[in-house]
Amino acid sequence: MEKRDLKKDLAHLYNPPKRCELVQVPPLRFLMLDGHGNPNNNPVYQEAVETLYALVYTLKFAVKKSVGLDYGVMPLEGLWSVPDMNQFSLEDKDAWDWTMMIMQPEWISPEMVESASAEVRRKKKLLALEQVRFEVYDEGLAAQIMYLGAYADEGPAIAMLHTFIAEQGYERRGKHHEIYLGDPRRTAPEKLKTVIRQPVKGAEG
Repeated sequence: MEKRDLKKDLAHLYNPPKRCELVQVPPLRFLMLDGHGNPNNNPVYQEAVETLYALVYTLKFAVKKSVGLDYGVMPLEGLWSVPDMNQFSLEDKDAWDWTMMIMQPEWISPEMVESASAEVRRKKKLLALEQVRFEVYDEGLAAQIMYLGAYADEGPAIAMLHTFIAEQGYERRGKHHEIYLGDPRRTAPEKLKTVIRQPVKGAEG
């Protein structure tokens, strides 16, 4: 059986160094779910994450069974924003809009997603399943850093990234992006790995 390690194939995006760097992110396809509010106490957020994982594992096993291709499920990612990103704050999580998403390999088709959705629907009552989108996210030029530690302590790393962006002559654009490489249920907070990414544009606009 053929095996693919997508995180290894895309190591520059999913295993960056522990220093700020610029990266050109190609268009990638994701299963996505939108929501609003504090993820720490929000049942809508919890169902969104459960729904995405149910769908991606159903897809993985379907591909393994039908074409003999085994691949690792990609990590959970989040786009975080508020209407005015100049007011984005880690302290006011109740104001956040979010898009949770999991990247899908090129061999996953819309038809396969529909089939997997139908199978999940038969097995679980997940209302969020009807709101899942399968879309291309074209992030483009961005700054990123690998952060090691608790989610609640990300502030200095984010500030460092923003300072780096300004020093490189760029401005922030778009949504704050995080990629969660660790499982907070099984990993000590100080050992969690998170890719923190921020799309950028030239200072001239």
